[in-house]
Amino acid sequence: MAVDPRLAIAAEPRVQRFGLTERRLHTVHATSFAVLIVTGFVLYVPLMAQIVSDRPLIKTVHLVTAALWLTALALVVVLGDRAALRATRREIERLDSDDLLFLRRRSARAGRFNGGQKAHAIIEAGLAILLTISGALLWLSERNTGFRLPGTIALHDAATLLLAALVVGHIWQATTHTGSLEGLRRGTVRASYAKARHAKWHAVPALAGTTAPAGDRPGAARIALAALVAAAGLVAAVLLVADVTG
Repeated sequence: MAVDPRLAIAAEPRVQRFGLTERRLHTVHATSFAVLIVTGFVLYVPLMAQIVSDRPLIKTVHLVTAALWLTALALVVVLGDRAALRATRREIERLDSDDLLFLRRRSARAGRFNGGQKAHAIIEAGLAILLTISGALLWLSERNTGFRLPGTIALHDAATLLLAALVVGHIWQATTHTGSLEGLRRGTVRASYAKARHAKWHAVPALAGTTAPAGDRPGAARIALAALVAAAGLVAAVLLVADVTG
């Protein structure tokens, strides 16, 4: 009797790829970038602005999302597994010979992240910094012409277009390779997937029915700091709404 492939996949041993903190960080980025890119294009493309018609509302959503994105990132770092984040950052920043081969579209063994994923993360982080700085300058220049630097709008627009292209490519890669999305949803991937696509990664087996661990638990000091960060983010969001609509 034929075995249902879905049941075979479900029964296959899993290994842990991402912890809860890493997955929350990805969720924050993915959700925020989606809103920022959509609202940014509405503000950038005249036809879309005419269709939506309420430009102040879209601008408010864009600015508030940016503020909440930075706040959520800070909260993930404060409350999450910072050791895991540091380890992930070190992995991504180290491009070895196999990673360079991968980027040249040649077959190469990969660790937990391949060369393309590392390059994507590095470029996306750089673009996020450029967008944050240029966006802040654009907002400040509406109140003080001293912040109106030449090329700021062009830089913000170019970074947005490049980020949108990267995100589309990232989504396409994730959805066309069976098994990769499971790592983002549950923190685990199939052992055969890890062996085939990330042969250099020393994966840790996951217990059946479990997801990757959450990491260290925050103490009272970190919880208090998180409360201050959340309050600051909410105040910033309220002030931005009042500034745009006032």
